[in-house]
Amino acid sequence: MRHHPAGTDARRTGRRLGLILLTLTACLFAGGTAHSQTSANVFAARWPANDVTGSVGVRTIPLPAPRPQPRTQRQAAITPPAHNPARAAPRTALVKFAAAPFPYNGTVPATGEPFLNVTENGRKGHRTARGGVLWENTTFGDNRVLLHIPRGFDVTRPAVMVVFFHGHGAELTRDVLNRQNVPEQITASGMNAVLVAPQFAVDAADSSAGRFWEPGGFARFVKEAGAKLAALDNNPAAALRYGSLPVIIVAYSGGYSPAAYAIRQGGLGKKLKGLVLMDGLYGEMDDFVHFIRNAKSSFFISSYTSSTRRQNMALAERLKAQRIAYDTSIRKNLWRRGGVALIETESTVRHRDFVTEAWTGNPIADILDKLD
Repeated sequence: MRHHPAGTDARRTGRRLGLILLTLTACLFAGGTAHSQTSANVFAARWPANDVTGSVGVRTIPLPAPRPQPRTQRQAAITPPAHNPARAAPRTALVKFAAAPFPYNGTVPATGEPFLNVTENGRKGHRTARGGVLWENTTFGDNRVLLHIPRGFDVTRPAVMVVFFHGHGAELTRDVLNRQNVPEQITASGMNAVLVAPQFAVDAADSSAGRFWEPGGFARFVKEAGAKLAALDNNPAAALRYGSLPVIIVAYSGGYSPAAYAIRQGGLGKKLKGLVLMDGLYGEMDDFVHFIRNAKSSFFISSYTSSTRRQNMALAERLKAQRIAYDTSIRKNLWRRGGVALIETESTVRHRDFVTEAWTGNPIADILDKLD
């Protein structure tokens, strides 16, 4: 039953999925040099603009037991993703994007001031609200995106694109791939889904959105993701089909701010099917309430520890004041039902581990499993 009280209805099940296979994929694609990329920074040295320069270590796990066969195919936008049959090995790669959040030479929307507002010894940087300086060449110069196509994925069947926004102090390989196991969770869900995870500030306490601050910036990123996924799948002709997939944003911790701009002016419209905040409701409340109120065919999930409990309680009060119902657990058929869920986790759940241990083990896989 759907209800308004915001009491705890959390459960914590499962354990982290074991790792039994190490695969190396040499799939770094040329992405065009972003206009603000400097020629002498460390990222340009590691990832030259138009060359395949290295391989990516990929950890994968087998799919779970066979799932029921998919329903009769309809358009992906109105049909939940199908379950994957077992087939070829997954494909995972770090790929350079021209529409990646960074490098970014524009302004900060809240102030209208240049983002790169510090120059010292020929290098540019961004002075944070705390007064420190984060340099472009070490923090805001990485235009790589982690892409993952699971074993069994079929773009001709109903499918979904999961876009993951990491939090503070993160790097794609060390954290999103190896610590938070996000590609593994996409695969283990058994759903017909692909992963797209952009790099924001590298290993820094910063929630800047870069190009996602720009109107339509997120839509341009998703369009480019379609072309890069098709290339990774050795099927360039499928770029339009990949780029047309409905999208679910999963934002962890400090990823909440880019998520807010993606829903505010990202330009996806009804293609944005769901928004998940993983202990990430630190601000931008008005944007999330607006999304809940107006995107009635989409779903919104916010799960939290004590780190964001106060903000989630405030959101619950705003929803009650507007007579918007919410659940305190995730029910099945998210794709068709839409709706809102605010999920408090047990006191033993740690913020740092939230992407792998939240209301259940491997929570991203759990959400995908409950789409239908």
